[in-house]
Amino acid sequence: MPFALYLLGLAVFAQGTSEFMLSGLGPDIAQDLGVSLSAAGALTSAFAVGMVVGAPLAAALSMRWARRPALLLFLGVFLAVHIGGALTTSFGVLLVLRVVGALANAGFLAVALTAAAGMVAPHAKGRATSVLLGGVTLACVIGVPAGAWAGQLLGWRAAFWAVALLCVPAVVGILHAVPADRDTAVVRGGVRAEARALRDGRLRLTLLLGALVNGATFCTFTYLAPLVTHVTGLGESLVPLVLALFGAGAFVGVAVGGRLADARPVPLLVGGGAVLAAGWMLFAVAAGAPVAVLVLVFVQGALSFAVGSTLISQVLYAAGGAPTLAGAFATAAFNVGAAAGPWAGGLALGAGLGFRAPVWVSAALVVAALVSAGVGRCAGWARAEAEPGADAGGGGREQAGRI
Repeated sequence: MPFALYLLGLAVFAQGTSEFMLSGLGPDIAQDLGVSLSAAGALTSAFAVGMVVGAPLAAALSMRWARRPALLLFLGVFLAVHIGGALTTSFGVLLVLRVVGALANAGFLAVALTAAAGMVAPHAKGRATSVLLGGVTLACVIGVPAGAWAGQLLGWRAAFWAVALLCVPAVVGILHAVPADRDTAVVRGGVRAEARALRDGRLRLTLLLGALVNGATFCTFTYLAPLVTHVTGLGESLVPLVLALFGAGAFVGVAVGGRLADARPVPLLVGGGAVLAAGWMLFAVAAGAPVAVLVLVFVQGALSFAVGSTLISQVLYAAGGAPTLAGAFATAAFNVGAAAGPWAGGLALGAGLGFRAPVWVSAALVVAALVSAGVGRCAGWARAEAEPGADAGGGGREQAGRI
């Protein structure tokens, strides 16, 4: 894998730390800013909404930019937003800043996914995707627990300062390692031409599955801290450990998924999806047992990211006719889930169904994904429907044998 990929992964690590860290900081933010826990959870949904809107918009705007300046611009805005978040005393301002930060994150990730796919051989997109998502999982293992500890010791604002500082070496690394030349082949089709890739039934189905699976992941992860303290009975000091276990599982899942995603995506998605749904159900039932919860946090992290990262790589394969917007499609779909999951979990909490309710919502979302996949394959939605010539240069051959 090219060294530049790992530098992009460093930037994704900083951004992933920001996206996930509110799982450990939500109660402190709610208390400090005088809002409810559900309102604090909306900060995660707001970030995801910004990602949904920002991914296609930013990717479209940057189609004629060189990739390095585009990546630097998005990352610079992201850094500035976190300085503002660390300084504000208004929940409304923090909410707006989360959306703006998400727009910048979305633009960065959309360009980075496309750039990563272009740095490797056509059959290695799964491995390239796993390198980038490795930054997200390391954020769960290191960044999020560190942010939670910093929040407990120094206040939640310290976590925002830490993310801003993490961006600095990523900016320097991208400036020196990511090629500055624009790939003119990427911009030749234009936005409208690439948007026509959404006519492909297989692409639309893959995007739907990605949204549902990611929604399940974020639904439980957003409310994991209150679950383990109020239901499992673990102390607040152990919340960072629980988050680290989830992240460690996610890292294992991405590593394994990256090896299998290019060669055996269907067995991984079908088998992994079925076990993932069963795991969420078991998690909800066993939430009162500390040992079971610690094991399931790791297992569900691994399964969630193995299945999720494979679906991201499948979007890149299915969107062969949209080399620039492919990353935007993947980013937007997965963040539809990241917005809808915490929102659905918040509704369940607001209805008085208890802290186990978000886990049941996660199980329902994965079951919905499995049902959608089965219906889609039976109805023929999963067949590639790209127009003749859309994948000139081998994109059609990449789709053969995929979901």
